[in-house]
Amino acid sequence: MATQASPAPVPPNPSGAPPVPEADPALVERWRSGGADLVDLLTQVRQRLGGVAAVRLGPDPTVLVTDPAAALRVLAQRPDQYVKRSHRARLLIGDGVLAATGEAWKQQRRVLQAQFTGTGMRRHEQRIEAAARRTAERWAGHARTGQPVDIGLEMRGFALDTIWRSLTGHPLDAGTERELASVGTVVAALPTLPVGTPGAQQAVAADLARIDAVAARAIEAARDGSAGPDGPGLLHVLLDAAAERPEYTDRLIRDELVTLLVAGHETTASTLTWLYLLLDRRPEARGRALAAGGEGSPERREAVQALVSETLRLYPSAWVLPRHATEDDVLGGYRVEAGTDLLVCPYLTHRDPALWPDPERFDPARFTTAGLRPAVPGSYLPFGLGPRACLGLQFALRESVVLLEHLLPAYGVELHSVPAGAAYGITVRPDGPTPATLTAVAGQG
Repeated sequence: MATQASPAPVPPNPSGAPPVPEADPALVERWRSGGADLVDLLTQVRQRLGGVAAVRLGPDPTVLVTDPAAALRVLAQRPDQYVKRSHRARLLIGDGVLAATGEAWKQQRRVLQAQFTGTGMRRHEQRIEAAARRTAERWAGHARTGQPVDIGLEMRGFALDTIWRSLTGHPLDAGTERELASVGTVVAALPTLPVGTPGAQQAVAADLARIDAVAARAIEAARDGSAGPDGPGLLHVLLDAAAERPEYTDRLIRDELVTLLVAGHETTASTLTWLYLLLDRRPEARGRALAAGGEGSPERREAVQALVSETLRLYPSAWVLPRHATEDDVLGGYRVEAGTDLLVCPYLTHRDPALWPDPERFDPARFTTAGLRPAVPGSYLPFGLGPRACLGLQFALRESVVLLEHLLPAYGVELHSVPAGAAYGITVRPDGPTPATLTAVAGQG
């Protein structure tokens, strides 16, 4: 059944609404026995029951939300009623802003928010540009020698360099980059680890120790006044907060640093890698973006941004958003009781044919041509919605566009092989390497 554009009106008393329709237990059993990804089960549930549906992933039903109006209600209109209880990456990010809840979260977000909007974003411009130039220079060398590269690793290196410059004021050095590979190792392992057990901690103890050591050195350098060539970074903001707020211990500063590292490079690296995989299938999309305007023109920038936006539609940074209902409510005309767990799934909302015609097709024109993108609020939410939407949304979009403005005109990318599918963890990432050869475009590289 197609997802409805908007939920039924909320009745005065939630007890008067019918219960959320629940998936057949046999469907869940077939999924468990078949070893498929969670997204495969959720796709079937959405197709059979619509945009607000229940499925028993444990002893109690979990409500899957893909209807845009219901997602908007959960994430933006009633955020204090549908709360975030924890984070799958708490083992790695501790009490950082992504995992924090309640008043602690509000205070932590307040400290960081100004750094990613308006004047704060302008402070990052030089650092983003420097990281993009560094990657472009590296690509020039690879194009000259014909040395194969892995696009995923290249994008990870760029994104990590960018966020490291913004955190510390310094470019990422090779030694730190090697040590921070442990971040990716832990992120990839998280979906397979037993949540909240000593065994989970032990399984990645060596990687966590390397991450902690890097964080400790960076914090100490910032405390000693080691500002980078473009001035102090976000770490200095956190240290300033510590001077006024006793809750900003070294441990919390470490947690915020690692949170920003994870959020600031994992999602961007995945998005840029997916984009090159999509352009491999639809190379004409690259040509149209470059033909939209000259170098540095608003028209070209808008077209490149559309490439990123359409990639985020197919592979959103936050593919699933867990929430917990603290009060009875009605979603999509159905009763949701207090104590219910919910999964808001942007990945499936973005692939709903009732909202996005031919949803599997990579078509950046959806974001440049009037009428091709749904006007329904809540139909596009790659970074979430509401007060807990990603702090770094503008940062991620800006760094992606700046890098692509350097690379797309100058280098062709010939992929040797492509991953067989996707890995659905904290992010949706390509499930395998992306080896490629780079060629300089005449007059550009």
